[in-house]
Amino acid sequence: MSRPIQATIHTAALRHNLARVRQAAADAKVWAVVKANAYGHGIERVFDGLRAADGFALLDLSEAERVRALGWRGPILLLEGVFEQRDLELCSRLDLWHVVHCQEQIDMLAVHKTHVPHRVFLKMNSGMNRLGFRPEHYRAAWTRLNALPQVDEISLITHFSNADDAHGITRQLAAFNAATEDLPGERSLSNSAAILRHMGATPCPGLVSDWIRPGVVQYGSAPDFPEHSVADWGLQSAMSLRSRIVGVQALQAGDTVGYGAIFTAPQPMRIGVVACGYADGYMRSSHGTVAQGTPVLVDGVRTRTVGRVSMDLITVDLTPVPQAGFGSEVTLWGQAANGTVLSIDEVAQAGGTVGYELMCALAPRVPVVVD
Repeated sequence: MSRPIQATIHTAALRHNLARVRQAAADAKVWAVVKANAYGHGIERVFDGLRAADGFALLDLSEAERVRALGWRGPILLLEGVFEQRDLELCSRLDLWHVVHCQEQIDMLAVHKTHVPHRVFLKMNSGMNRLGFRPEHYRAAWTRLNALPQVDEISLITHFSNADDAHGITRQLAAFNAATEDLPGERSLSNSAAILRHMGATPCPGLVSDWIRPGVVQYGSAPDFPEHSVADWGLQSAMSLRSRIVGVQALQAGDTVGYGAIFTAPQPMRIGVVACGYADGYMRSSHGTVAQGTPVLVDGVRTRTVGRVSMDLITVDLTPVPQAGFGSEVTLWGQAANGTVLSIDEVAQAGGTVGYELMCALAPRVPVVVD
């Protein structure tokens, strides 16, 4: 028999979260962002839940091929554009739209032989300082692109660095709007946090996003946790990671647990040994603080990890669930069988990271089912 650990992808939750995004930005078209293999959920597994989107956005040509193989005939956007000349040939064959963020990509387009001009999204570096043309160089890049017969429609795109906190989007939005004033083309500005905070909850003046790019919110994580939780935003967990207790130990006061003996029992207690470890994608840093541990659900009851995460096992405090024992369900994140939910954001915070990383870290050895 296989180990009892299993991830479940919730199709209904994906549909719910997509509808929630549309509610926040009713007039915008939606890119379902499925980069990084749909944030670790699996493109093929999430497709039915996200196919009501207006397009799919991703990074890799291989991922674009997978979306087309699923029967999708609508728009697909390469969020980082092409990396070498021959990529443009596949863009032509698969009818892909792509971001242009540097002069080298314009150079590639200028010598590309195609019968069908490309739809491109010209990226501005409005303050993130990763990819894109700075505002003072943006119009010249647009003019050069617009002169190419290989280019059809040019859309305008940027990415906000602080949409999830008090710094907000004001400075970047002002830079974008000033540099693009009177330029034609659809705009794509809003990521997850900008959609919920600056289009839905408190609309930001001057923010026009014809295409929105929800990422982590599609999968049931709050982009501005802990200021807001998934419950605050009305989101549902799209992935549940569950396992079972495979052993129980009775500790005496002073006994230690696991590698490094970082946890010492303050009094007699029972602990459950769970079939899950860092080889499954549960991060080694997720032991949380020694005093608090990382939250888990045992038979739907909230408790905590104790001791260090090892390759294949973690240990959890059974004090709040005295009836638990061998075979009891353990929910690492997501929804327990009794309906109780533990958000991936809480688990990630205890490990000093974000929900994105835990989703993407799910290991290939973990069986995955779709409901």
